[in-house]
Amino acid sequence: MAITLTELPVEILRQIISYIPPTSVPTVQTVSRKFNDLPQPLLWRDHCRTHFEYWSPKHDLQQKLLGSVVETDWKKLFFHRHSIDRSITQDVDGILASQRNRIEKAERIMGHGYDAKDALLQHLNVGDDAEDVLARRFYSSAVLGGLHRSMAIREWARLNDGDVVSLERALAAFDMFVLHERDGDFHDVAGRLDGIAQQVCSENSDFMDQSQQQKAIGIAEFLRQHDLTGISGNSQYHDLQNNFIGIALQDGPHSSLPLVSVAIYCCVAQRLGIDAQPCGFPFHVLAIIKPSPGRTLDGRHTESGTLSEPMYMDPYRSNQEVHVKDLQAQLQKLGISPSKFPVLLGASSTAEIVRRSAKNIITSLQAISRDHSVGHFAPDVDGALYAALWAVLLLPEGSTITAGAQRATFLSSIAELIEKYSLTDTWLIEKYILPLIEGCTQHGQLQGTISGIRTTDPVPKNVKVRTSESLRDVRYKVGQIFHHKRYHYKAVITGWDVECAATDYWMTHMGVHKLPRGKYQSFYHVL
Repeated sequence: MAITLTELPVEILRQIISYIPPTSVPTVQTVSRKFNDLPQPLLWRDHCRTHFEYWSPKHDLQQKLLGSVVETDWKKLFFHRHSIDRSITQDVDGILASQRNRIEKAERIMGHGYDAKDALLQHLNVGDDAEDVLARRFYSSAVLGGLHRSMAIREWARLNDGDVVSLERALAAFDMFVLHERDGDFHDVAGRLDGIAQQVCSENSDFMDQSQQQKAIGIAEFLRQHDLTGISGNSQYHDLQNNFIGIALQDGPHSSLPLVSVAIYCCVAQRLGIDAQPCGFPFHVLAIIKPSPGRTLDGRHTESGTLSEPMYMDPYRSNQEVHVKDLQAQLQKLGISPSKFPVLLGASSTAEIVRRSAKNIITSLQAISRDHSVGHFAPDVDGALYAALWAVLLLPEGSTITAGAQRATFLSSIAELIEKYSLTDTWLIEKYILPLIEGCTQHGQLQGTISGIRTTDPVPKNVKVRTSESLRDVRYKVGQIFHHKRYHYKAVITGWDVECAATDYWMTHMGVHKLPRGKYQSFYHVL
């Protein structure tokens, strides 16, 4: 006996409509009362969860998912995200179709925040058979990188303004500069740390009944047993990847420098109710664990107003407590005055930890330059340098005068990277860097460079005709591999210009005008 649609139970109808493309559901519901009468909030909530992985924090999605399904207009939310995806596709297509207004289109995409990531990843992972596969992947990756960097820079700017920024977000901001399409963003780092904290408790059923001292030691034991701290595998101490907390928390070797190892320890400990913070000991980083008010670390009560002594842990090297007397003895050997002990043995600010991390990255990059080796897994070298430069520019150390001198030093380095990131980062420099250096001599130069980029964005690019006359001075060809006599690196030529086409700011910084023929000679693009 045949069964009509109207005779099917609600459960079957709900299953059927779940297979219909979401954008077609409203059309189906207009021609079928049975489908139109189905409870809709669950359907549209499921579509939001399955079709979109990344969400802007403004949506507060996790709270919405925990709440009652009828408290959120899930259908409206789905089509809001769908309209964003369509807008992003139009802008990506526009970037590919014309060289004009590419910066404007890229900034419009990034204006959607993390809601843009799903659509950008779709374009980035386009099939090999797509007609414009290389260009689409290149520009999608570039805009996605700009989106990640904007989120990272916003965290450091908040920190500089005095806002509270968690240690994990402040350090994960470095990962955002080298992330590309892999895992390891703010949400991933938080999720991994949550999982580690849960695993600590699940593997030790009486963990929450222990004293803070026992918990502090137990966490260090767990992290070291699972190779979540220290250098493991074939990694070398100064390998670039050891500076990134997101990379350290991924599957595989979890190698990390002391600073990152301590940060992982502190973030896990804080999730388990322990007041653990990094301690910026000279030439090393420790964790300082402070007792709860009214108690000692071993659980005894104290008199009102009495401050109990903290304890120190070095999860990078050991799972045992480091005694304060040993630390004081080390400081004395370094010739440090006892009057400075309280500061050096106290908790470091998040800004100070970010600065130290930036310095560590620069040290690793110098090791790469010196040893010509990037380790078994290397993040994007330019991205790592760019992250370190932004960190020290936004969070300089010392007084206003000292900070100004530091910024002047690092601005010269960041100028070399402006052209590479001009598509996506022009507005970041305008918003965050130019106000910081107002009144400095470099302000006018940098502002001129940015104005030049803005001015040329809507202008059609001139086609440069290459004649036999112009090619006469181009000595080397695309694809040739060379060894640089002065800087001792090996590279392959990927392109060239008959004369230098860089910005005046870059040419001034690199001393191009001091060369015998200045800008009027061939310049090569190399990898």
